[in-house]
Amino acid sequence: MDFSILNTQFSTADGIRVLHFADTMPISYVGVAIDAGTRDELPNESGMAHFVEHLLFKGTKRRRSWHIINWLESVGGQLDAYTTKEETYIYATVPTEYTERALELLADVVLNSTFPENEIEKERDVVLDEIQSYNDSPSELIYDEFEELLFPHDPIGRNILGTEQSLETFDSARMQTFVRRNYTPDRMVVFAMGNIKFDWLVKKIEKYFYITNFSPKLGEMVEDQRGMQKFLIPHSSFLTHRQSPQPYTPAHRTTPRDTYQAHCIIGNRCIPMTSNERLTMLLLNNILGGPNMSSRLNLALRERNGLCYTIESNVTNYTDTGVWNIYFGCDPRNLAKAKRLCMQQLDLLCTKPLNDKQLTIAKRQLRGQVLIGNQNKENLILGLSKAYLHGLELKPDNEHFQFIDSLTPSDLQSPAQRIFNPDQLSTLIYTE
Repeated sequence: MDFSILNTQFSTADGIRVLHFADTMPISYVGVAIDAGTRDELPNESGMAHFVEHLLFKGTKRRRSWHIINWLESVGGQLDAYTTKEETYIYATVPTEYTERALELLADVVLNSTFPENEIEKERDVVLDEIQSYNDSPSELIYDEFEELLFPHDPIGRNILGTEQSLETFDSARMQTFVRRNYTPDRMVVFAMGNIKFDWLVKKIEKYFYITNFSPKLGEMVEDQRGMQKFLIPHSSFLTHRQSPQPYTPAHRTTPRDTYQAHCIIGNRCIPMTSNERLTMLLLNNILGGPNMSSRLNLALRERNGLCYTIESNVTNYTDTGVWNIYFGCDPRNLAKAKRLCMQQLDLLCTKPLNDKQLTIAKRQLRGQVLIGNQNKENLILGLSKAYLHGLELKPDNEHFQFIDSLTPSDLQSPAQRIFNPDQLSTLIYTE
């Protein structure tokens, strides 16, 4: 990845940061990353961030729902969005000649959405169906319930979708309030990747992501001279401060479910995205149960013993904490043995350092995964925008590889002994 063509040195007068990545491809990826997600919901707003993301496409002061959908589809483009615990992304993929068209639409839906009551009623049913479908998928649901187990009293532990009860309370006024509080210029990054000039991009962002220079009260809704709704909230911590998670206490829960398989997650809180151990933990997890068929967990549980079809380990880094876990599904009769084999593999990583050959192979695998992953341009620009949104230093691949190459067996043992400590592990099991 050539970082010489990456531009991050500009922000608008209102504090919106700009990320530009030049590319010769005939399409452009353009979007807005917002530092607002499930974690920014108040106690009575469970599911609000995700619901707002859905309703952004349902009407603005200038467009109805159909016009929003058709504006890009009519030229072969597409509009996408998703919500995480800490971010909301709204972005478009278009032929390069329609980049300005996409930028104008994105500005309109992010800054001028009206959240019509009739559209809210329709979309509420859509999300309720999404919740029901999710509840019928234990291999997906268990991940969210596990985070609730790790963070039982913190917003970061909430399910992104919310609950049926909370959704019933949402209306246009409450959604406008959420947007005014969280969709502020200082918490936005406008990003673009494609065969477009940086100076041109800046001019278009300043044109369409225009925010009035009036000075309303904090959070007050105003209109500019073009009749477009805008919000001016100075850079501040006004209702945006994220509470640090409460101290962690390991927990163990078994939940009866009408499912043939037993589903099991074992894990712990982990390091934040800002940690110097982030890449170390990525390599360690890759060895344990990453995407390779040769991972230790896959070999131990699936290849040698045939106990399960899916066995994996995952690391999720948040701004001030993280989650590491192992997941597998198996015949309930094999549950105890599968858990025991998982714990054996964790113990080996804690007590027996990798030899030079093992470590060399692991580093080579990770390097290859990164290079291949960067060929997916959509995921690449979304990943870069997330890092930039949270103030992380954007480094070229070769610097990351140099760090990975410098890691020693003891460097891997240190986080392993801390995070894989059996006394610090939590467990969630779905069984009959």
